[in-house]
Amino acid sequence: MRKIASHVLVTVSCAAMLTGCAVIPQGPITAPLMLDMKGPVSTGAAAGSAKVGRSEAWGILIFATGDASISAAMRNGGVTRVHHVDNETMNILGIYAKYTTIVYGE
Repeated sequence: MRKIASHVLVTVSCAAMLTGCAVIPQGPITAPLMLDMKGPVSTGAAAGSAKVGRSEAWGILIFATGDASISAAMRNGGVTRVHHVDNETMNILGIYAKYTTIVYGE
């Protein structure tokens, strides 16, 4: 009976990971617990940036929402010309995750 229960548990765990429930965050490092990890997305002209715009998406367990696109960050900061883009990632054991896009420009 225990052997059958362990096989069922392994099968259900593998099936859950294959359905997309497993969270694999974007960033230079992947870990089950990530707090305040920052990284680059892209770069443009190397000029000073007077404006900063932020956009974010977040999720709790099986629910996720938000718009972390570059265009949403540009809108939020009033940026019309992008100099560079960074991101911030936070993930706590796949239970809570937040991804923020930061756009710098004019």
